[in-house]
Amino acid sequence: MGSTRTLRSAPAAGPSPTFNELCDDQGIREAYNAHGGELYRFALQSLHDSGSAEEAVQETLVRAWRHCERFDAGLASLRTWLFAIIRNVIIDIARARAVRPQLSRVDPSSPGAHTPVEDAIEPLLLSWQLEEALRRISDEHREAIVETHYRGRPHAEVAAELGVPIGTVRSRVFYGLKALRLALEEMGWNE
Repeated sequence: MGSTRTLRSAPAAGPSPTFNELCDDQGIREAYNAHGGELYRFALQSLHDSGSAEEAVQETLVRAWRHCERFDAGLASLRTWLFAIIRNVIIDIARARAVRPQLSRVDPSSPGAHTPVEDAIEPLLLSWQLEEALRRISDEHREAIVETHYRGRPHAEVAAELGVPIGTVRSRVFYGLKALRLALEEMGWNE
């Protein structure tokens, strides 16, 4: 699919290809140009190996091309679909490393120095899924959830800052969490 240098500097293309366009060479090139760099960075952050990251991006695009009929722009964006594919590719690569321990990456300074990469991948994947799900909910709900749950601020403080009653903030958090759960379920997340 290209060199590491190309992957890192892949320019953002115009609109993402549609299902029919994705099934031909030009559509895959456009998908690569639009999302290849981002996929590479995600794979590199997960696998900590540039060769494996390049392999993950290449395998992701091959799978996308082979199964282009499964892409439904009504369910998710091309970016989301490609990230779902690369997530599975990364897990497959991590499992392959676990079968071949000499290829497992471990952090020798960590207390559990014999933990394979797969254990480190799950928190990264979860954070990506949460970030994507937060993008899918309304601004008011996202702000209420981020301020109260992630930043740990009291509802009253957030309400005062936003200039709304405290009940409004509580309501936004309640309905925002419901919307967040729905967004995560649409992305294939399960508890």
